[in-house]
Amino acid sequence: MQTLISPSLLAADFTNLKADIEMVNNSQADWFHLDIMDGVFVPNISYGLPIVEQINKIAKKPLDVHLMIIDPDRYVEAFKKAGADILTVHYEACTHLHRTVQNIHNKGMKAGVSLNPHTPVSVLEEIISDIDLVLLMSVNPGFGGQSFIENTYEKVEKLAQLIKEKNASVIIEIDGGVNLETGKKLIEAGANALVAGSFVFGANDPSKTISNLKNL
Repeated sequence: MQTLISPSLLAADFTNLKADIEMVNNSQADWFHLDIMDGVFVPNISYGLPIVEQINKIAKKPLDVHLMIIDPDRYVEAFKKAGADILTVHYEACTHLHRTVQNIHNKGMKAGVSLNPHTPVSVLEEIISDIDLVLLMSVNPGFGGQSFIENTYEKVEKLAQLIKEKNASVIIEIDGGVNLETGKKLIEAGANALVAGSFVFGANDPSKTISNLKNL
C-alpha cells in the first residue's frame, strides 16, 4: 500500500488555522492528525473538543485523533460526535484496553493504540487482531520538534513481524521526528503511515513537502 501521510495540526498556525486546513485538503495528505493533550498524561495542553468540531467543519479528509490523556474512555463518544474517524488511545492510559477498543468500534470509529517509546510492542500480542492501527511514538509525547529516537526502526520491524504472525490487518503509524530521511527508513522497516508536524508546517512549501513524503 502507498504510505499514508497525516499532517499534525499541532504544528499549524493557529492564527490562520483555516488556511492551513485548506492546504491539507488540497494536498496529497490522507488524514488530519489531531493531538489531544491534557497536561496530566503528557506535560503539555493542546486543544479540546470545540476545536476538533471546528476543524471537522472545514476538513475534507478523515480526522486521525490521538488522545494523549488519562481515562480516555470518558471521551470516546464525545470525540465521535466531534468528528473523529480514527481514535487512538495510549496503552499506558488504559486499564481495560480491550474494552476501550470495543467502545471505539461500537461508536463507529477505527481504533488505534499508541505506545510510548519505552513500551515494547509485545504488550499488544493479545489485542493486535482487534485493532486497526498502532501508533508508535518516536519521540516522548507532549511536545513537537523533538529528536527522533533511533530505536524506533527496530520497533517497527518487531511490530510488523507480530502483525504477520497473527495474520492481522493493522496500519503501523509513526509520530515524531519524521522527515524525508527518517520517513524513508521507517517505510523500509514496515511503517504504513507517517505523522509529520513541524517538518510540514515549518516548510517553505508545505504541500510540496507532503507530496515528497507521500512519494518516498
